[in-house]
Amino acid sequence: MRSKKENKGGKDKDGRSERSSSRRGESSSKRGAAPRGDSSRRDSSSRRSSSDRKGGRDRSAKGIVLEMFSSSPDTLFTQRQMARRLGIVDKKGRDELQNIVNSLVRENKVLLIDGDKYQLNLRVNIITGRVDLANSKYAYIVSEETEDDVRVFREHLKYAMDGDKVKVEVLPTMQGGRAEGIVVEVLERSRTEMVGIMTLSKNFGFVVPDFKKLYFDVFVGERGLHGAESGDKVLVKIVEWPKEAGKNPTGEVIRVFGPAGEHEAEIHSIMAEFGLPFEFPEIVEEEAEKISEKIPAGEIAKRRDMRGVTTFTIDPADAKDFDDALSIQKLENGRWEIGVHIADVTHYVHPRSILEKEAFHRATSVYLVDRTIPMLPERLSNGLCSLRPNEEKLTFSVVFELDDSGKLYDTWYGRTVTYSDRRFAYEEAQERIETGEGDFAEEINVLNGIAKKLQEKRFKNGAISFETTEVKFKLDEAGKPLYIYVKERKDAHKLIEEFMLLANRKVAEFVYNLGKGKKRPTMVYRTHGSPDPDKLSTFSVFASKFGYKVDVDADISEELNNLTHEIEGKPEQSVLQNLAIRTMAKAKYSTEPEGHFGLAFDHYSHFTSPIRRYPDMMAHRLLQHYLDGGQSEDKEAFEERCRHSSEMEKRAADAERASIKYKQVEFMKDTIGNQYKGIVSGVTEWGIFVEIEENKCEGMVRLSTLNDDYYELDANNYRIIGRQSKRIISFGDEVMVEVVGANMAERTIDLELVKSLKTH
Repeated sequence: MRSKKENKGGKDKDGRSERSSSRRGESSSKRGAAPRGDSSRRDSSSRRSSSDRKGGRDRSAKGIVLEMFSSSPDTLFTQRQMARRLGIVDKKGRDELQNIVNSLVRENKVLLIDGDKYQLNLRVNIITGRVDLANSKYAYIVSEETEDDVRVFREHLKYAMDGDKVKVEVLPTMQGGRAEGIVVEVLERSRTEMVGIMTLSKNFGFVVPDFKKLYFDVFVGERGLHGAESGDKVLVKIVEWPKEAGKNPTGEVIRVFGPAGEHEAEIHSIMAEFGLPFEFPEIVEEEAEKISEKIPAGEIAKRRDMRGVTTFTIDPADAKDFDDALSIQKLENGRWEIGVHIADVTHYVHPRSILEKEAFHRATSVYLVDRTIPMLPERLSNGLCSLRPNEEKLTFSVVFELDDSGKLYDTWYGRTVTYSDRRFAYEEAQERIETGEGDFAEEINVLNGIAKKLQEKRFKNGAISFETTEVKFKLDEAGKPLYIYVKERKDAHKLIEEFMLLANRKVAEFVYNLGKGKKRPTMVYRTHGSPDPDKLSTFSVFASKFGYKVDVDADISEELNNLTHEIEGKPEQSVLQNLAIRTMAKAKYSTEPEGHFGLAFDHYSHFTSPIRRYPDMMAHRLLQHYLDGGQSEDKEAFEERCRHSSEMEKRAADAERASIKYKQVEFMKDTIGNQYKGIVSGVTEWGIFVEIEENKCEGMVRLSTLNDDYYELDANNYRIIGRQSKRIISFGDEVMVEVVGANMAERTIDLELVKSLKTH
């Protein structure tokens, strides 16, 4: 059985989501080009063949006739009645109509009755699925009821949007042809609100959505403008959907963010675009404020008291919530007792409380370039639950007995009370590691030594050593980016990471080993599948363009780690690592103990960040329940929460990327005319994408600006070739580019090629 990806010519769903819009001057790339990120945009010029365009008209005419039958499924139509309903008055039109109806009869879509009447064949194939909008011309319907996704052209979507649940009539196809269909009903809309830019006429307006997968504007009447002015970023709610094609949905403005391009307007519009909350409901804040700060003596008596053990936190300098701390003390046997102490959020947030419902709804904190949208109100996240220095705190801990080589002898799990002696910023902890001087320098260096041993064992067991590039901004008071830098991960960061990984792994293993088979208790795991073989083969070809060998038939973890060492410090490091990561399955939350490929752990959970992740709260509750001798919890109920958490995590990541891209474009707006060294990070039929080495901003060099020749895409070899000169520009080439434009509304950067520096 072929996979859906194979049936669509090698594109997975992420690849299909590259979109086009004639309104915005975009067009989808040809299949087979190098994978693209969220910054993809396309030139308005098109090279579609005349037969493609004609085929589009034929499909449209047939679809209109079929829709007429579908809208009146019990009606018998004569040819004259059909022509009258469709407004056909000339002989040529009637002949064309008859040809179409005859074709529908041959396809068994329409039945011929009594020799001159026609009726819809009600025994049609109707499926239910979700809309995956590919571009402004068509969408795919993804359904469990069919192996192949069904393509539906825009005029037959009934204004269904990306993510909507729809009922689709599947049209008969020739053997080996692509399945196509018509939406007959929109069952469930994924959104009724959208962000866009208002364009005003005299007494009405249109909102052009920011969400690039939308293929229509929203009409807003005078009463629905609510003070919005032309050029404002707004949030519009659709109040009426058209009953026929060719109309626009009608909406009303429910929030005005301000002029497009202004910092607050753009950030707020990103929040609204991804459905992120602007504030906590008053009732949630009130419940949080009612929680007492005092820790009752009776509560302390129930817990392991670790207030006398040296304890500290290590976090970013600007962090406000501290949800993890480390403790360390030497045992009489010469080993080390090292505690990983996590804020005991579930002590304060009870099941069925308003706080619990809000935490589940949000599922995660979101980190935009200039702000955090927390999962929990500040009273909890920065106050009661935050492990601030010189304060007694309720914690949930995993305490290890380790020797200097990182060998684990014993593990204890349970609720504790702790006292943080010191709050370290990463830079301060790093200074202790590098100089060996300062308060708690001995403890930090012991922890660092053991962390290095733990990391060494992980990599030896097959963990992937990729270091992802994290772009950060220095903003002024108005939110304008002053400069961009890449966050550097040093030993202090890795120290914390290793002990958090150890705690998460041991919690997962502990619960997993409490039973066997069907008697194994329910747990929330963080899972990560093995790379897709097809994607891995494609990546191997990519890497070979740079002169690197990745043997897909060998130990893939070892191969990827060897590649990491080879590309470290090279211009292509960021591009190749990002592509390698895309070969991996997406990590997700699940009640199935499927393991974590990237970390090379058989079992792994998220336990260490309950202030900002709902799955960690679930893990805390389940662990304590089993420590108390409880029976296994309802697996399906927790699986549903896992699905929701995974979806919200993806939404948060998309919003974070959108905010980063916006700030990158804003920064580059002030660099027009500057020249930079970069690397070709993608090739399409419309242009080449270049990642600027200095600041990791990515822009496009459009093929239409390459005046020395007419260039064409060689998709199989990830390059473009000049028709006359045979000049080749390939994925991974080093180039010099000049910034010629930065479009804030589209979040795109336009570049011109100055010269090639190095080719592969």
